[in-house]
Amino acid sequence: MLAAMSATPLPPDAACTRSGGDACPGTLRLHRADDGALARIRIPGGILTPRQAEVLGEAAGRLGDGGLHLTSRGNVQLRGLAEDAGPELARLLGEAGLLPSGPHERVRNVVASPLAGLDGRGAADIRPWLTGLDRLICASDRATGLSGRFLFALDDGRGDVDALGADITLIALAGERAALRAGASDTVLTVPAGDAPRAALLAAGAFLDAARPTGAWRVKDLSGDVAAALPGEVLRRLRRAGADAVAGSRPRPPGAVPPEPGPVAGSPALCVGVPLGRLDAAQWRLLSGAGELRLTPWRGAVVTEGAPGLLGELAAAGLITGPDSPWAGVGACIGRPGCARSLADVRSLAAAAVGPPGGLPVYWSGCERRCGHPHGEWVDVVATAGGHRVSVVRGERSGTPVAAGDDPAALAAAVAAARGPRTA
Repeated sequence: MLAAMSATPLPPDAACTRSGGDACPGTLRLHRADDGALARIRIPGGILTPRQAEVLGEAAGRLGDGGLHLTSRGNVQLRGLAEDAGPELARLLGEAGLLPSGPHERVRNVVASPLAGLDGRGAADIRPWLTGLDRLICASDRATGLSGRFLFALDDGRGDVDALGADITLIALAGERAALRAGASDTVLTVPAGDAPRAALLAAGAFLDAARPTGAWRVKDLSGDVAAALPGEVLRRLRRAGADAVAGSRPRPPGAVPPEPGPVAGSPALCVGVPLGRLDAAQWRLLSGAGELRLTPWRGAVVTEGAPGLLGELAAAGLITGPDSPWAGVGACIGRPGCARSLADVRSLAAAAVGPPGGLPVYWSGCERRCGHPHGEWVDVVATAGGHRVSVVRGERSGTPVAAGDDPAALAAAVAAARGPRTA
């Protein structure tokens, strides 16, 4: 029997207390987890060459647990590493061009529209922005002051990654212009498209100055008045730097829409989802052998040169190749036994609750931190000391939560009821 929860849960995007240094893992700073050391490899735009993908697979097999864990920022985590694996991992990645700057490796957090340039829907080609911004970040001493959680997003105009709530977002516009958004503000600054990477880094510098008194790590952690003043300060700095910058308004899309699994219209590319974001060695080889690989912020991948028959091979390997998969829209953090903070083996529970496809996305979290949760509208399942709590999140607001205990059948029923039927 479901009952309303009496306690008020933390909202999904609650700011963390800044009581210590930035402990985000990276390639050179491994994180100690219950299943061994963890490395997070930043991959700007999620883009990997076949050689880079091969090296990542080799590193996972030689140094880790063999799996490649995709993150909600299009990055890759390797788990089960030995404590002394760092130097060899850094060597492998450095030789493959995946570690261009040691001091900057944890701040190369850039997501990009994964179908940009493939389906003809974007307003402009954002690849020059991606390479340009990463080059500027790696050349900037100031950028090392950004936290490992600070996020840039490059949207080709379709609104997919603009909806992810990045700290600095660039949006391609018609007429060789770009819009720049700081945090969730509806105020945008338009600049010439060629100035976009420079403008994004300048905006990040303005954030660092605004954050200095409090040590905020992200734009959303700034106080309301400071966040509201940030676009105006960025505009002043852009104009002082000689940029043709103009202030305007552009509401952020209400929710991110990941690319549909399956063939990409007008392109040989294929889009697949990855159940719970973990790829084994065989799945990774299938993906990485089909041209450029693009990892998406929805724990999926786009292969740019899908050969005839590859979609069937990917489906047979257990990947999500169509919207009719029961795994479509289902996500979870690592949970027990990999994370000491987790209160439950949420991955096993998520697998037990998988049902007919459709309805809202659902994300299972082992604790209140909700690491890697989605954005927009989704079903939030959180393990608590007394069982599990299920609610529907819309934007930054949670609906009335219900308690679902620990019984797998009751929990599955509560999640199915919260997801509801598929909506347009």
